[in-house]
Amino acid sequence: MKSRSALGGLIASLMIVSGAALAQSPTRVEVFKSAYCGCCGKWVEHLRENGFDVVTKDVDDVPAARERLGMPERYGSCHTAKVGQYSIEGHVPAADVRRLLAESPTAVGLAAPGMPQGSPGMETANPQPYETLLVHPDGGSSVFARH
Repeated sequence: MKSRSALGGLIASLMIVSGAALAQSPTRVEVFKSAYCGCCGKWVEHLRENGFDVVTKDVDDVPAARERLGMPERYGSCHTAKVGQYSIEGHVPAADVRRLLAESPTAVGLAAPGMPQGSPGMETANPQPYETLLVHPDGGSSVFARH
């Protein structure tokens, strides 16, 4: 009887430890980009430096990948990504992605349309103010963050 009780305790402890490890594992981000785009690689580095588990997929048609992920073309940039249930378009800061995941709004995802100078992966001596947009299921958007 004692060995069954000890075994049960051991199994319960292992389940708790493995559950805690899973809760702390990095969030996976799939990035769809051109093989020839340097700024996309810099954005991927930014995400990795901020604790994301990033998998890149070089594609010949980024707009087609964007469409598959449900992001309207008008928010387009040089790369698109998927994290959880959301699409992330362009040079969105890692902090905005974390906030999106924490707040979990009903949305397609986030977008930093175009290629804003000064955004992650687009660093410059002369950054421009830009906005991260929350893209709604109806295709509209609202300002999620200002940078």
